[in-house]
Amino acid sequence: MTFAPTPATTRSASVAPVSVEAPARLHLGFLDPSASLGRRFASLGLVIDGMSTHLSVARAARDLVEVPQSCDDATHDRLGRHIDVLKRETGLRSPLHMILHRAPPAHAGFGSGTQLALAVGRAFAACHNIELETRRVAALLGRGERSGIGIAGFDRGGLLLDGGPGAAGAVAPLLAQAAFPPRWRVLLVLDDRLDGLHGSQERAVMDRLAPFPRELAAELCHQVVMRVLPGVMEGVFEPFAEGISTVQRLIGDYFAPAQGGSMYTSASVGRFLEWIRPRYCAGIGQSSWGPTGFAVLPSAERAAEVIAAARAAGALDPALRVVVVTGRNRGALLEHRSAQKGPQGAAMRC
Repeated sequence: MTFAPTPATTRSASVAPVSVEAPARLHLGFLDPSASLGRRFASLGLVIDGMSTHLSVARAARDLVEVPQSCDDATHDRLGRHIDVLKRETGLRSPLHMILHRAPPAHAGFGSGTQLALAVGRAFAACHNIELETRRVAALLGRGERSGIGIAGFDRGGLLLDGGPGAAGAVAPLLAQAAFPPRWRVLLVLDDRLDGLHGSQERAVMDRLAPFPRELAAELCHQVVMRVLPGVMEGVFEPFAEGISTVQRLIGDYFAPAQGGSMYTSASVGRFLEWIRPRYCAGIGQSSWGPTGFAVLPSAERAAEVIAAARAAGALDPALRVVVVTGRNRGALLEHRSAQKGPQGAAMRC
């Protein structure tokens, strides 16, 4: 269906630039990858601060897309394609100048492709003063094929559980959302030497995986509903951490054949996290196909202690990058600059 602006959704055209800052997410695991209990996938995820996508869009004399030097040509081309699709579907073809100011590493487990697409869609809509829902943008730009947490996270933030894609590829419904306790921290472990599976290679691997055992799907559902969600909602760390680690181990073992026989894409990341496991109470695993790993810890002090102890013990590969972030209990932020509002403009939730 083509989106056509109507008098109810279209106001006077905006010429002021708009910017969108969209948060990254960690994909903490599928509950039922092959529908052994009747519905395929279903995802658990966490929106985080510190690894955001930030871009701006303004009307211009001609179309222009700018990306940081750290981004590859594929990112530049993807932004151009997204704009072309949105112009075609809305019928709004004014030239635009888009600048990507920053983005997390691609194919690293942060959902960067979805956040980039949704940020483009939200900035495009705001620049033209039209209404374009997040789920509609996702459908137009081909996001949310398996997981809906990046889409829900863009709007809401927090710890999220979706129910897997619906009929005819409909975006997965959001089943639960909980605020992540502000004291807890997430220790991210990045291996910039590797990429996680993506694109056609990822699809081929998914098609070759064996059916997921029904009893394991039931156990994953139990861990999420009876340990992870109550733990985060009540702010009780231990059951949450144990539940996350169990989910990661069960789903990681299933995907291991596609990752060289390990639940971790990066052996260095795996060694560090497995060093943490017997020494600290932490929720440990890998986001999506990695290579980024994570350890959820009860405080910033404990995160600093873990890093210092691991370095002293030689358990942390110097080639790895370690970042400590918080959970994020809000979605993307949109800033609409105008002369009337001053140079800083007005920030609002998307």
